[in-house]
Order: sequence, then C-alpha cells, then structure tokens
Amino acid sequence: MARAFLFVLDSFGIGGAPDAKAFGDEGSNTFAHIVERCAAGEADKEGLRQGPLLVPNMSSLGLFHAANIASAFPVSSRAPAPVGLWGAAEETSKGKDTPSGHWEIAGVPVAFDWGYFPQTVPTFPETLIADTVRLAQLPGILGNKHASGTDVIEELGEEHIRTGMPIFYTSTDSVVQIAAHETYFGLERLYKLCETVRELVDPLNIGRVIARPFIGEAKETFERTGNRRDYSVPPPEATLLDRLTDAGRMVIAIGKIGDIYAHKGVGQVRKANGNMALFDETLVAMDDAQDGDLVFTNFVDFDMLYGHRRDVAGYAAALEAFDMRLPEAIAKLRPGDLMILTADHGCDPTYQGTDHTRERVPVLCYGPDLPKGSFGVRPTFADIGETVAAHLGISPGLHGKSFLKGTGERSPDA
Repeated sequence: MARAFLFVLDSFGIGGAPDAKAFGDEGSNTFAHIVERCAAGEADKEGLRQGPLLVPNMSSLGLFHAANIASAFPVSSRAPAPVGLWGAAEETSKGKDTPSGHWEIAGVPVAFDWGYFPQTVPTFPETLIADTVRLAQLPGILGNKHASGTDVIEELGEEHIRTGMPIFYTSTDSVVQIAAHETYFGLERLYKLCETVRELVDPLNIGRVIARPFIGEAKETFERTGNRRDYSVPPPEATLLDRLTDAGRMVIAIGKIGDIYAHKGVGQVRKANGNMALFDETLVAMDDAQDGDLVFTNFVDFDMLYGHRRDVAGYAAALEAFDMRLPEAIAKLRPGDLMILTADHGCDPTYQGTDHTRERVPVLCYGPDLPKGSFGVRPTFADIGETVAAHLGISPGLHGKSFLKGTGERSPDA
C-alpha cells in the first residue's frame, strides 16, 4: 500500500485565475512577479539574497511549465523537462481565504459566502464587543479595525501591556484576530478568550478566530510566537482527512493543518514555528508514516511573513530555502509513494494592498513509480484531494476527479 505527502506552500499562486477580476485581483501572479523582480535585481537585499530566483528542484518537478499553462508565463529556457506529473488547478470556492483553499484541496469546495467585517473604524459589531467584554471579564479592547498583524502589535502592544486590553483586528478574510502578550495577558487566557469569541461569531458565519500571542517588552522588541492557534468552523461535509480516518488511516497534520480543519479527521498534530522547523518536522513524520497514511503540511511563512507584508526579497529567499531542502523529502520517498506540492491561494507581494490574491496554483507531483507528463489545468482544487484518495485506495468523494490516469493539457484560457 502507498503513502501520500501533501505539502501546501501557503499563498504560492501562479496567476491566471479566470475570476481574478471579480475579486479585484486582475493581473496578480505571485510566482511570475517574484521571478521578474529577482531577474531585474529589484528583489536583492544585502545579506538575504541576490540575483535571479533559483529554485532548481521545483523547476525539475514542473514549476515553470505549470506557470506557463496557468497564466501564459514564458517558460525559462533553462527549465528542464519535468521528471513527474505536473499541472495547475483553479479554485471554485467563493472565498480566497485559507479555509476555503484547504477545504477544497481536501475535496470540499466552499459553495457558501462567508461573513465579513466592513472597512470601518470601529469594524466589529457593538454587540459582539460588548458580549466579549462581559463574558471574558475584560476592561475593554484595542484596535477594532482592519490591520496588519505586525503593524497593529507595534502600534498598540505597549498600551495593551499597560491596560490589559487585548488587540482585536481583522482583514478581508472572514476572521477575527486577537493579539495578546504571552506573559502579561497569558497564553491560556488568550486561548480561552478566542474560544468565547468563536461561539459569539458563529451566527455571523465567520470562518476563523485566531489567537496571535506575542512577546517582548516594547514595540522595538515585540515578536509574534509560534503559539498561534486557529479556531475554525468545521468543514460542511466530510473531507479527504475524514475519509482517510474512517478507513483506518493515519493523517499526520504538520503546522496549522489541524486548526484549519477544526481537528476533524486528524490523527496526529505536530507543531513547529517557521518553514525550516516545519520541514524538519515533516521529515520526521515521513519516517513515521505507515502504508496508507497521509502527511499534510502547511508551510505558512510564505504567506504570513512575506506575502502579506509585500516582501518580495523575503518571499524569494524563502522559496530558495525551501527548494534547497526538497531533495531531503524526495530521498525519503519509497516505491508507491506520492508527493504533491501545491498552494491554497495567492498573495502576490507586488500587488496592491496586503491581502490574498485570487490565482491558480501549481500542482507538482513526484514519486518513484509515477509517470511523467502534464494533466493540464484542473477545474477545481478538489482534484488534488481526489488524486490522493485514489492513490491511497479509498472511495472517491463528491467533488473532483483524480488526475492519476491520463494526461493532456488545457490551454490557459480553457
């Protein structure tokens, strides 16, 4: 029996989404714009990286070829013929947020509209804040607006420590984020507060409440920690993870995967802080995985540290660092194994604003027994989950089709 390894490079889109204009993201292309800025020398930072983007291992898996069919991004003349199966996929879910992308990858597109908060100050409903303050016995809250997480902590962190008021903020995603100091406010108290808010926002159809703990004594030293916790609503129907668990398989969730699926269908949760630590934990999980198991990892830094902060050089350096370690994962693949690299949405660091961008994503597959070829542009991320299901020999879900049998490209405009 085979094993499967599903790695999500959070926000690593490759442009070309046919509905990008409807999301205000026309022309966004995370990968292409990083490549262009690197080639032009605009993504150089002394001590961080220099020159063209170098991702030879992902290139050999078909990254440049996938980008070309997704958005007519010219394939580099240096890009080798891919060694496995490759293609792209487009999202059908109504949102471009983390749960929508991940749930669709696991075979469950989001067909409903999430609740969102308006671009006003204050942004949260008065009743929500009043109920939160009363139930959590708070002196009040700070923020109450759309904001970048790092910026709002720098702006309000000292006042938070002084007053004991947690920092509430949101984004264009369906989310309430709550930042608080691990020592002065308390980590467990922050988690309990998020649990309270999770119950209060359920009637508003809000996708996530996120605990954002930080440390430090002043704005110059404030730093978010790896103790983030997401309180998500559960998927509306059984995902690939549920189906694998029901079939007696082990799902090993690395990073924030467990939180994204409200811990449904997850056998083990393994946390780590930062892409390299996540990679380390993934390699251990690959050794631990048995026949029929799935190791599912989200590499969050691409999105959290570089996409949202519009840091092209940082994003490029993170891609290069990930690519350098990819041979370590490939070396652990056994006959019959399947490894898939993909993404959940875009977050073009050259684009306007600081939010996710609606894009197609790469789907790069490799395994010792896997044939070579292109499966084109898939019409839904759900095809990824159904491919894993077919590979691991469980029954198909209600959405998507496996691309393991047959290849053949669709044009970018198909």
